[in-house]
Amino acid sequence: MIDVAELQPRAALAPQAAAPMAKEIFTLKKQLNAVILAHNYQVPEIQDVADFVGDSLGLAQQAAKTSADVIVFCGVHFMAETAKILNPEKIVVLPDRDAGCSLEESCPAPALAKLQATNPNFWTIAYINCSAAVKALCDVIVTSGNAERIVNAAPKDRDLLFVPDENLGQWVMEQTGRQMTLWKGNCYAHVEFQRERVLAAKIQFPDAKIVVHPESLRAVRALADAVCSTEKMIAYCQTSPARRFVIVTESGIIHRLRKECPGKEFLCAPVFNTLQLPTDHCRCSECKFMKLNTLEKVRDCMKNLAPRVELPAEIIQRARRPIERMLEISARPMENAG
Repeated sequence: MIDVAELQPRAALAPQAAAPMAKEIFTLKKQLNAVILAHNYQVPEIQDVADFVGDSLGLAQQAAKTSADVIVFCGVHFMAETAKILNPEKIVVLPDRDAGCSLEESCPAPALAKLQATNPNFWTIAYINCSAAVKALCDVIVTSGNAERIVNAAPKDRDLLFVPDENLGQWVMEQTGRQMTLWKGNCYAHVEFQRERVLAAKIQFPDAKIVVHPESLRAVRALADAVCSTEKMIAYCQTSPARRFVIVTESGIIHRLRKECPGKEFLCAPVFNTLQLPTDHCRCSECKFMKLNTLEKVRDCMKNLAPRVELPAEIIQRARRPIERMLEISARPMENAG
């Protein structure tokens, strides 16, 4: 039996501690003409000071249209790089320089270039969770929210190569019927969700809808009532008549779900420990990289305008094209997306 208390994300910073820093941040934002962008996986107190909270697609769209002079990107490094690619003339700061990503690390640009050289007909589709150098080698970028749509729009006469998330790639193939060569990478946090633990939650809470991120393992996706990106999770839970949900993704999203879906109950699915052994002390899945950012670091990076994200001009130029192709396809009316 899973204790309901074990399925909760860790507590947010106490309001009395967060309020003074939040006030400083709002003052700095006005002084700098800054915009604060935060991913759904950020800690609650960061989400609460952000101008926009969303998934990778929404954050990229916001970065593309901002008129701010400074972009404070509360996420991980590849996300801040995307903002810099779209805004080379602006200052982009990341609260913690070490906020990386296991997916990004799994796909080095030289290794990708070596694989691409084996097939001149490859058309490379990169999940946005990759480095700027990898983006510069690709034909189009996708997020979990638009991957199905963009793969459907891919040239029919090309061999599709999907990097770096194998689980997302599998799910997209299932949805589209398009065959793709898949890079062997994964999100370390999402593969911690195991079928047995999710099934146990499903049995214990039979009235709950199981909502799963597509970066999860296929066996876990098979238990889902809905498989969707974090932004689509919000929409699904808002419109579903269900009152209880087990959310199978990083636990940071629970804060936003509770704010935007009042009166509904959200449980973050339990995971196994790092040895893949069941444990009596269940913990919610937290991305260690996302959780490197803190409210204090947000304030400090604004005060110091550092650490900054800087990229070579050639990489910015080459990486911008596949990102803009993604944004253009995503903006098309659905009937013309292909």
